[in-house]
Amino acid sequence: MQRFAIKRALSGRDFQPWCRFLSQVAHENHDVLIPKMPHFDYSPPPYSGPSADEILQKRKEYLSPSMFYFYKKPLNVVDGKMQYLFDDSGRRYLDAFGGIATVCCGHCHPDVVEAIVKQMNRIQHSTILYLNHAIAEFAEALASKLPGDLKVVFFTNSGTEANELAMMIARLYTGCHDIISLRNAYHGNAAGTMGATAQCNWKFNVVQSGVHHALNPDPYRGAFGSNGEMYAKDVQELIDFGTSGSVAGFISEAIQGVGGIIELAPGYLSAAYSSIKKAGGICIADEVQAGFARTGSHFWGFEAHGVVPDIVTMAKGIGNGIPLGAVVTTPEIAEVLTRRCYFNTFGGNPVCTSAGLAVLQVIERERLQENAHVVGSYLKERLIALKDKYEIIGDVRGRGLMLGVELVTDRQLKTPAKVEIMHVMEQMKDMGVLVGKGGFYGNVFRITPPLCFTKEDADFLVDVMDVTMSKI
Repeated sequence: MQRFAIKRALSGRDFQPWCRFLSQVAHENHDVLIPKMPHFDYSPPPYSGPSADEILQKRKEYLSPSMFYFYKKPLNVVDGKMQYLFDDSGRRYLDAFGGIATVCCGHCHPDVVEAIVKQMNRIQHSTILYLNHAIAEFAEALASKLPGDLKVVFFTNSGTEANELAMMIARLYTGCHDIISLRNAYHGNAAGTMGATAQCNWKFNVVQSGVHHALNPDPYRGAFGSNGEMYAKDVQELIDFGTSGSVAGFISEAIQGVGGIIELAPGYLSAAYSSIKKAGGICIADEVQAGFARTGSHFWGFEAHGVVPDIVTMAKGIGNGIPLGAVVTTPEIAEVLTRRCYFNTFGGNPVCTSAGLAVLQVIERERLQENAHVVGSYLKERLIALKDKYEIIGDVRGRGLMLGVELVTDRQLKTPAKVEIMHVMEQMKDMGVLVGKGGFYGNVFRITPPLCFTKEDADFLVDVMDVTMSKI
């Protein structure tokens, strides 16, 4: 009878009362108490659309078979508000994944929604061949957030597109073809960016020329631990032995997102940038996931390494979920695109750039960078304490609200816990917490929630993870 009641509770709308019921049942059975989700004053309107099974059937029939999903029974997410998502039954979930580090202000943030609707009511699209205030105002605001002479903006529709353009600019500007990226990196899935990506999981057997992959400065699994300068020697060796001695550029994330929230070893970027500069190349910072205040300590991930790149690429958090990306560089470098006609139909769309400006304003007004630092540091401390409790946690890393928890079955051998992580994810979802996963072995929790995350949310996330791991 209790088991039936629990099953009904997990699928119904009023989850909080059932949490109390489950806690009582657990207490009576001398089991672990189920953590209570923080109060949130919002209830979504009733959902009357197709069922999850109907949507899944259409997806299988009409959408690409390459599309995959989390969980044995995928969620039908129909509503979102700030750091929470709601399924078709009205059940609330704490979103600790943020649409893959994309939702920075919070789901359906009223200021961002208002900016989008206001612009939609005026004009949705014309072309950059005409003037529009939205693109100019956002470009000015964006440039003000970057150091040095980084002030020329070219808008795109995605991070892949931004990185593709940045690599082409580097090749045009230098007259060289060779680009160096890092092993374990992910920069996109188009022709050029797939070459820069360095995980076989994301690479098809097509021509990918002119990219060399340097040793990854991974403090956890790398050969030199946290010695960034030792890893950087491989960049110089690639230049000396794999190229003509001159290169187009170097592209890297400050924290590898898809790669499993790998923060580059200290001292690496400055040493690598130095080698690239001596070889005539330019340095590209991929800020698609680490940018827009997510790391807390800085607005951009590269700033924590004390370097200033020649090109910065961005997407995801730039629009809080709106399709938007950008390449920012110097006036001198940007000039190369005037040698031919280079155009993007939707890049700089007034609706998207209006959303982007609203996002910047919300981040500043609500001090979300400070919140990412304070809450992220607190969350990381709690996760490290959990690591001390459970042998299955091999590493806790990252900064701000871009954190990774790597699961291993053997701490000495660092054997990836591929099966166990799926079990933990399923159980956490059943208790109301959604997290992502990544890394080459698929054994790293990616915790990248909206930047409005609270300490109460952090406690709930860790408590749920604690309960789940206690049962392994």
